[in-house]
Amino acid sequence: MSGTLTLSPASSPFPWAAAATATYTGKATLNFDAAAKGVTLEIDGSKITAEDEIVQTLAKAGGLADDSAKTAAYFALAKTLPTVTAFPEITAALDSLDDHLAYRTFLVGHEVTAADWIVWGALKGSVKIVGLLKNNKHPHLLRWFSHLESLESTQLAIAGLSEAKSAKARSNKTAASFALGLQNAKEGEVVTRFPPEPSGYLHIGHAKAAMLNQYFAKMYKGKMIIRFDDTNPTKERTEFEETILEDLALLDIHGDKITHTSDYFDQLYEYGLQMIKTGKAYADDTEQEQMRKERFDGIASKHRDDSIEDNLKHFAEMTSGSEEGIRWCVRAKLSVDNPNKALRDPVIYRTNLLPHHRTGSKWKVYPTYDFACPIVDSFEGVTHALRTNEYRDRNPQYYWMIEALGLRPVHIWDFSRLNFIYTLLSKRKLHWFVDTGLVRGWDDPRFPTVRGIRRRGLTVEALRQFMLAQGPSQAIVSLEWDSLWTLNKKVIDPVAPRFWALNKANLVPVTIKGGPEKVDVKSVPKHKKNPDVGDKKTVYSSQIFLEQEDAISFDDQEEITLMDWGNAIVHSKTVNESGIITAIELELHLAGDFRKTKKKITWLSQPTGEHALIDVTLLDYDYLITKKKLEENDDVKDFVTPVTEFREDALADANVLELKKGDIIQFERKGYYIYDGETDGRKAFIHIPDGRAASIASKAAPQTGVATPGEGGKKAAAAATPEDQRGQLTASETPVETKMFKVAKVYGEGEVPTPADTKMYKVKSVYDA
Repeated sequence: MSGTLTLSPASSPFPWAAAATATYTGKATLNFDAAAKGVTLEIDGSKITAEDEIVQTLAKAGGLADDSAKTAAYFALAKTLPTVTAFPEITAALDSLDDHLAYRTFLVGHEVTAADWIVWGALKGSVKIVGLLKNNKHPHLLRWFSHLESLESTQLAIAGLSEAKSAKARSNKTAASFALGLQNAKEGEVVTRFPPEPSGYLHIGHAKAAMLNQYFAKMYKGKMIIRFDDTNPTKERTEFEETILEDLALLDIHGDKITHTSDYFDQLYEYGLQMIKTGKAYADDTEQEQMRKERFDGIASKHRDDSIEDNLKHFAEMTSGSEEGIRWCVRAKLSVDNPNKALRDPVIYRTNLLPHHRTGSKWKVYPTYDFACPIVDSFEGVTHALRTNEYRDRNPQYYWMIEALGLRPVHIWDFSRLNFIYTLLSKRKLHWFVDTGLVRGWDDPRFPTVRGIRRRGLTVEALRQFMLAQGPSQAIVSLEWDSLWTLNKKVIDPVAPRFWALNKANLVPVTIKGGPEKVDVKSVPKHKKNPDVGDKKTVYSSQIFLEQEDAISFDDQEEITLMDWGNAIVHSKTVNESGIITAIELELHLAGDFRKTKKKITWLSQPTGEHALIDVTLLDYDYLITKKKLEENDDVKDFVTPVTEFREDALADANVLELKKGDIIQFERKGYYIYDGETDGRKAFIHIPDGRAASIASKAAPQTGVATPGEGGKKAAAAATPEDQRGQLTASETPVETKMFKVAKVYGEGEVPTPADTKMYKVKSVYDA
């Protein structure tokens, strides 16, 4: 059973509950129609126009559990909320929902039901209510609301509405069709392809292309081909093919078929000959620099009008790899002076004597990507070629090749390239970081490679949602990382188990009066709001540890809360001559109200033979470069962040022993971490940014000068020395990098007296000697 939900993008309030339920259950496709009035569900021959009935019908069709007597009350509330305008009434309704969700994941039962969607839709449709939720006065309601909004199905509904709204604004007819899907796509017939060059590791830019190709293939019940574009023996290696397939698996991307451009070398060679024989290509031995200049200036090559016989002879020399042949290339005869320089007789074949990693020494000539790609796309049945819009100038060239050879046409779908601030995607520059030892390898958490970002804790789900949220955007901009990490937090927060870790530096031993006489072990939830995450064992004793930072903040006789235990009163503190707290005495006050204390403290029982604490290393990272966007003439060596790795030795509770590499957790009051395995007998945890400014801001001051590779990626980073900070400026200094002439200050170097015309009595300053 599958229906169609028709709605207008201009509806106010927008029927969010119906749209979100449709995408969540998959029982109705969204049809945005600007002329539609209200919302209509057509399913099984019936037509439903009331949103609450639509939600109930879709929920029933989707098998959502909904047998609670309370459901009707939530549907009534959803009808009432949009009509309430008085602030106290709105607040009272939100308070009630917040209290209800304090110890519940969903409104009814343990799974999403129609009650959740109808109430979520009512809240989402009210600008006033969404604004109130952002004030963080209703944390449990906000957690529930954000979780439903973060689901991939909900993001699809949001993206669909955004695309439908923007469709009107598009003057380009083709772009408008992209807003709702692929041009001329037919279900069951769509074939996409992801064509990486096997010369390196995939990065986050490749991830967008791969995910979009898979998304559209699945959307239209079609197929996706993974094709290795192996036309350059100089760069390509078999091992890179293996690593690319591993990278794709990390992104949960699997092609229906794996092919290589080299599978078609024989056919491509025949098409190269056909181009020459039909006068659509010619051989050229113009030097590379001169060819570049002639193409730029719109000057024809001296060989452009050579005879077909001469061109075939030179191509034969190229094919044999002779000394004469390696001087020549073959160029397509498109145009000499077209305003689009990509159409000025591009090279389609060149000589390379290095053996190919798949075909060995069989070939000495290889097609360029611009020639091979459209031909192989047509051969393999590709219906839609997805390309970043940096290729847009070459799209006419793509179509020309297909037309010149009389091949089946392929549609091109443009999307914007993904760029991030403080991030390098150039293979050459990333190689430099690896070669100089500033990072440990291509999977370093500081790298934008697929391996790097996954190791840093970025989930596939968050990455997919982020890519889809970009929609058909054509804007080429450098994006901030915050929105991606914020999405990631929404994905991991509901399921990340909670553990405790304390900074090992100057740990404070604490004696608790009224504590247990002997060690007591209790089972507590790993996630207070999600019992499905499981339980952990917490050790209680009269001797515990606290962090120095917490201990310093305590006032005498202050009442604090020991998390998962209860309140305690600070009776005494022992401080050494350096101001370090060396001991504290607390008295349990379990009758105290935790809501009235300002400080909720993590703690760990001091280790015993039976209950040990675990040595862990907490790792955090900074951006590799100090400039948001490197310009073409910038030397990366001048913008390397001096210190990019930060280590903290800590003790964690023994529950972390059950973790597997790659597990994501939260160390409460510290943040989210991903377990990175053991190093030198210590468990390493990498901090996952959560999207807040402090967690994603560059920790380095602007600086220049060449970085020294010695410590950057090899050892634990120490605190930056004054010399490390030589690029920082005081308010009165002239910037180091300036094109202004340095001149003496107009008023000299001394203090300038400021004359004041005033009727006040003149008195001597109290600060003068």
